[in-house]
Amino acid sequence: MLLTSRSLDSSPRYVFPVTSGQTGLPGRIVRAMRVAFVGKGGAGKSSLAGSFARILASQGERVLALDSDPMPGMAFSLGVPQTDAGLPDEAVEDYEDDQGRRRWRLRTGMTGPTTVEQYAVRGPQGVRFLQLGKAHGPRWDNTRQHAGFQRVLDDLPGAGWSIVGDLPGGTRQPFLTWGRYARTFVVVVEPTPASMLTGRRLARLAAGADAPRVVVVANKVRDPGDAERVSQGTGLPLLGAVPFDPALGDADRAGRALLDLHPDGPTAQAVRSLVAATRSQEESP
Repeated sequence: MLLTSRSLDSSPRYVFPVTSGQTGLPGRIVRAMRVAFVGKGGAGKSSLAGSFARILASQGERVLALDSDPMPGMAFSLGVPQTDAGLPDEAVEDYEDDQGRRRWRLRTGMTGPTTVEQYAVRGPQGVRFLQLGKAHGPRWDNTRQHAGFQRVLDDLPGAGWSIVGDLPGGTRQPFLTWGRYARTFVVVVEPTPASMLTGRRLARLAAGADAPRVVVVANKVRDPGDAERVSQGTGLPLLGAVPFDPALGDADRAGRALLDLHPDGPTAQAVRSLVAATRSQEESP
């Protein structure tokens, strides 16, 4: 089911070469996709975001997966080594602002794209993975990495990357700074009252923040009517539905990406449909 499109911005189109192991037509012109996944904790947004990024990359696009969720998840769904580390200390420097306060920024000479090239982890299908890093210490401090990561977010739109982001769970941050690169916000909602309540709150925040396109994906559906209930319960256009899939539990227990264990299973097929539907909307006039 496709959603009603809003007008898109005038972002340029890019020609991405197709690398070994990827599918697609060499030299084809595609629009750099910018998608951010959000939802209640446990709704499955990290699993869908990582799978979405890999499938998009397998179609010949240059994809950066951004994880700003302080809880682990996207690394597993991508199939890259899990680590709590964000940008290394060497990538960020301190300085004094006009009021003499200590601040942080990317090292002199570094930009968002050069930071990605130097520090992002290369994953399956050529996906690049960069994460904020998990808060640590008695005060859960990651101020240094936070400042560098924010600069990366500012620099990347227009740099030629298709970006797939995993945003913090809940309703606090998606429509503030963390998802500002996105043209499409995908709200992942289970067909449960608590998950739909979160979806409704996200929908209200989106309306108040003049956000770009905001859509819902019904995840872990068991009943033919679940997807429509999620759309009605959140008030958001339905991008698609992902069936309940026991294989996700198998992947979680193994600590592996679903696409590595069940590349042709129901979740993988559903995410391929989500990629196609999102591309149709982002490339529409």
